[in-house]
Amino acid sequence: MPGVIVDVETVDLRFPTSRALDGSDAMNEAPDYSAAYVVLHTDVGLEGHGFTFTIGRGNELALAAAEAIGRRARGWPVDELAADPGGFSRHLQADSQLRWLGPAKGTIQLGLAAVVNAAWDLIGKVAGQPVWKVLADMSPRQLVDLVDWRYLRDVLTPEAAVEMLEKQVPGRGEREVALRAEGYPAYTTSAGWLGYDDDKLARLCREVVDAGWDAVKLKVGRDLAEDVRRCALAREVIGPARRLMVDANQTLGAGDAVRWAEALAPFDIWWFEEPTSPDDVLAHATIARAIAPTRVATGEHAHNAVMFKQFLAAGAMGVCQLDAARPGGVDEAVAVLLLAAAHDVPVCPHAGGVGLCELVQHLSMVDYVAISGSREDRMIEYVDHLHEHFVDPVRMRGASYLPPSRPGYSAEILPSSRAAYAFPHGSAWRAGS
Repeated sequence: MPGVIVDVETVDLRFPTSRALDGSDAMNEAPDYSAAYVVLHTDVGLEGHGFTFTIGRGNELALAAAEAIGRRARGWPVDELAADPGGFSRHLQADSQLRWLGPAKGTIQLGLAAVVNAAWDLIGKVAGQPVWKVLADMSPRQLVDLVDWRYLRDVLTPEAAVEMLEKQVPGRGEREVALRAEGYPAYTTSAGWLGYDDDKLARLCREVVDAGWDAVKLKVGRDLAEDVRRCALAREVIGPARRLMVDANQTLGAGDAVRWAEALAPFDIWWFEEPTSPDDVLAHATIARAIAPTRVATGEHAHNAVMFKQFLAAGAMGVCQLDAARPGGVDEAVAVLLLAAAHDVPVCPHAGGVGLCELVQHLSMVDYVAISGSREDRMIEYVDHLHEHFVDPVRMRGASYLPPSRPGYSAEILPSSRAAYAFPHGSAWRAGS
């Protein structure tokens, strides 16, 4: 019944979010949320849907990478995929000529993420379970075997990871019951885009409070005096008890980041996100020491598990912001979750965009049930954009994600939306041209 993968379809999907400055920040002034979208077709009618995320121009490059990598998926038996997902991922990466363009970074890594995420959607559909549940039901050894350990074992060995996971096994059932009853905590960025004026910021912060949210994030990093004013306004509206976080989106040098943090400290900032270059482990470590107890949050642009290993080992990451579409898909995400748990660093995934909320909820939920065993200081980012385009959109109860129940990775975009937002000839683009 499972069949084989016979074709890999790709679609360039772009949503014109720049028209309202949704998603605007100090680095990305006018993004068009986009997906390099992949469909794995089988000879028995099953499909696996997945994507990686970009913000407009250049999405075609990630799509080309997914097409090149996806060629190696053709002919792969679906039962072998389900039995050894890590082996499938490593097979995709084994093209020596494509690896020269990476390795494990840049557009090649984005393309890999799209194909691997589609494969996990297919795995969930074959199993009749959402991906978080497929992962949460794996044995410690099965979870560990998803990971390519070559470059990680100097910090965490597979044997130590198995031992760590075995300690969580007795509480899995209880935590799954709690997850289904209570959901998973979230925070919102929807109020704090840098392109919004003060009146809109204040109005949206009031709406956040009225809706019961406990944590809000603002974009900063363009002008310090402006950021002081905006943080003061937000803190006044949300009150002293709620968490306020800020995100500079990589725009500052280390010295300026410390200066920014000191100026914003009166507003009780819980974390300072992406204060500087996302590749600069040393600068993040310096900033982390200087601004404590405010935490440094980073990781949404960390392109592979080796980068996370270095940030965590150096004490440069106080909050791990794993992205579901930048590292090489679910298997590498599990590696990051294991590394973060071993360093007792909370994972608060990067979301928003198009579909990232749909994907990362699965990762946080398996982290709680089977890996870290904790929701303390852990939240999933939530942005109220574009969920209406998904077959299985996120479900919220107040400020909590409810666990998905539909089989797959919640990645499938409605056929009508795929037709409308295909770039450049979809109806949404023709209408706005």
